[in-house]
Amino acid sequence: MVDVKEVVELNLKESKPPSIFGLTLSELEQWCLDNEIKKYRAAQIYRWLYPLRAGSWEEMTDLPLELREKLTAAFSFFVSEIESHQIASDRTEKLLLKLNDGEFVECVIMREPNRSTICISTQVGCAMACVFCASGLAGLTRNLSTVEILEQIVRLDRLMDEQEKITNIVVMGIGEPLANLANLLPALERLHEGKTYNFGTRRVTISTVGLPEKIRELARIGKRYSLAVSLHAPNDKLRTEIVPVNKNIGIKSILEATDDFFEQTGRRVTFEYVLLSGINDSPREAKELAALLRGRNAHVNLIPMNAISLLDIGGSSAETARAFSNLLNEAGIVSTIRKRKGADIDAACGQLRLPKVHDKIQLSK
Repeated sequence: MVDVKEVVELNLKESKPPSIFGLTLSELEQWCLDNEIKKYRAAQIYRWLYPLRAGSWEEMTDLPLELREKLTAAFSFFVSEIESHQIASDRTEKLLLKLNDGEFVECVIMREPNRSTICISTQVGCAMACVFCASGLAGLTRNLSTVEILEQIVRLDRLMDEQEKITNIVVMGIGEPLANLANLLPALERLHEGKTYNFGTRRVTISTVGLPEKIRELARIGKRYSLAVSLHAPNDKLRTEIVPVNKNIGIKSILEATDDFFEQTGRRVTFEYVLLSGINDSPREAKELAALLRGRNAHVNLIPMNAISLLDIGGSSAETARAFSNLLNEAGIVSTIRKRKGADIDAACGQLRLPKVHDKIQLSK
């Protein structure tokens, strides 16, 4: 019989039945057989859970009442709860989810014409402590489970209109994704099952501060996920000031790992570069970055820093960002400037954080 608690991998004291989203289709089929339910019912349940976006067992109208009662007794529909739901002026939406142990995490939908990208989190808090980012202000609490990652995707999908669907996923929310690969990869794998979203790996981008061995591990799994590396500086001295964990890593090791990733997967690596006014946005840094990446099949995504009230650092002006991008492009390095989405609800890059962090930090000063 399927060990549901092992499948769900919460590693928490259960206060409610485990989430139905913790089971793969084959595991749900086995649960049906163990409970004297015909195996084909599992595919029906999966259809309601994913493409039909059911919100409760009662909506699964082609299932017998007895089966719905058994499902209700055995599983929670969700183990997370929506604490708040915000909608920005540009139609970006952000969910604050309360988890089974009382912790919180945020996730976002960003919309463009013919494109709906969701941004998901992988940890409660973050240990990387990048100086421009709100997500790590209170440090790392714990990894998210596979179910907690998957439920973000499912909940965001249910916010969409009937004709709207997820086109892209960026794993760039709270936390360092490569530090939680063990739980992230099974959640992403679920998306490729034909009876869920049949979602291609090429439309998933995994972001990292730059953990060389984990980058190589991601390459070895044989999936064609896109990789984005948060570089933010062209030399180790400056990068360590901006990204403190760089002290124990170094840009050389990161680039060697990304070269290996490209060689094994054929996927061009994106280097993210948050522009910080007067810190890393001068022509000198642009030229140094161009020299660093010359000869690599790389793309630089420039990100003007978004305002964070707790931090004294400011973002570069639009004029400075354009000048920086032009210098890279002139040197043969493809670069783009990321559009700001959802800033008025603190849903833009670097703004996601745990609730009450602001109060905690202010009280500690």
